[in-house]
Formats: sequence, structure tokens, C-alpha cells
Amino acid sequence: MNRYFQTFIYAFAALLIVSCGGDSNAVDVKSDRSVQYFPNMYESVGYETYQEGDIFEGNVEAQLPVEGTVNRGWLPYEYANSNEGYASAKAELKNPLAYTEENLATGQELYNIYCAICHGTKGDGKGHLVKTEKILGVPSYADRDISQGSIYHVMYWGGINYMGSYASQTSIEERWQIAHHVDALTRDLKGQDAKEFVSVQEEQNADSQTENHVADDHGVEMHSEDSHDDDHGSQEDNHSSTEGE
Repeated sequence: MNRYFQTFIYAFAALLIVSCGGDSNAVDVKSDRSVQYFPNMYESVGYETYQEGDIFEGNVEAQLPVEGTVNRGWLPYEYANSNEGYASAKAELKNPLAYTEENLATGQELYNIYCAICHGTKGDGKGHLVKTEKILGVPSYADRDISQGSIYHVMYWGGINYMGSYASQTSIEERWQIAHHVDALTRDLKGQDAKEFVSVQEEQNADSQTENHVADDHGVEMHSEDSHDDDHGSQEDNHSSTEGE
């Protein structure tokens, strides 16, 4: 028994000496292992790029954006999260998207994902969470005096009680598409003729397109008459195009 114990002690001591060896190749041996315990103890994370050199001012990776710029695909929303902001959005904010079957279909799809679980697929306030009494007091759109502007405002900031903001889950276009569908549900619940509303929208869209064509033609005529100042005319056209975007 003593012989086995001594052999074990010798083997353990030899293993300890080998593992703790301090030769010059010790680091290379450790870094070349196929499996490493806490590898970041041997190999540093690549922070040196931001600690040395003059790539970034002050060696800071995250720089402040240029003053006056916004993130791509995002525009500031000027209506405040208040009763006054809600009232202003309800009265003033208009849906920039055409009232088309495509936008309605997309709006319905998005509504069923984000809204129907509470408001119901028909907008009658009888969603799954209401039926299972997880949430109570969701009104029907038939009992609400809402507009597409107020619908968008509530999706952006969130509503009262349980409804939160959906600004991070949806884009600007998607919120307006949902607003179209909610508007259609509201009109259906109130027994209003959606076709009349669609025809009004189509007329407004046609008038808008006509105005754009007239503006374009006028711009071309002015450019041809003032052909002696092409550079000035080009600058004006570019400025107008930027404002339109």
C-alpha cells in the first residue's frame, strides 16, 4: 500500500512541476493548446485598436453623430406625449400613404400581430386577452371618436392603462398602414360606407399628383426660359428636391 501511495505522490509532483514550468516557451505552449480554460487570460481582447493611433479623435470608438442629423429611416415626431399633443395629432396629422388594397392588407397583417390580441380582429375590443380576462376595459372602435392621426399618435407613444408604445417594433410606414386598417375597422363597426371614404382619398391623391405634375412642368418651363443661368436653376432644383424628401 505504501508503494502505491509513494508512486502516486511522485507522479503528482512530476505533473505539478511540468504544469508550472517557467521556461521561455511557456506562453506559446499555453496559447497553442486546443482547449484553454479562460483563454482571455492568455490572449487579450482586441481593445488596442481604440487605445493607440489616431483613427478616432480622442481614441473613442463611439462618436457623437453630426449635429442636426437623424438616424436613417427615422424622422422626429413633433407631437408631445400629452393630452394636448394627442388632440393636435388627432386634428392635424394626416396619413401620407395612399388608401390602397396593398396598404390595407399589410396593415391588417401587422394589426393581427400587434393589436388583435387585445382589440380583437374586428376591432370590437374582444381580443384573446380580454376574453380570458387577463385585460379588461378595452373599448370597441365603434365607441371611440378617433382619427388616423390619433391612431398613429397612440401607437407612437402608447395609450392609457395597459397599452405601451409600438414605436420600437414598427416603422413609420407600418404604423400608418395599421392606421389605415384600424380606420377601416372603425368605419365597418359604425356602419359607414368605406367606399365613399376610399373615393375621397383617391380624389385627394389624384389632386396631389396633378399638383406635383404642374409644379414639375412649371419648373421645366422656368428652366428653359432661364437657360442662360443653368447653374442657378440646377441649384434651385436640387434644393427643392431635398426639401421634398
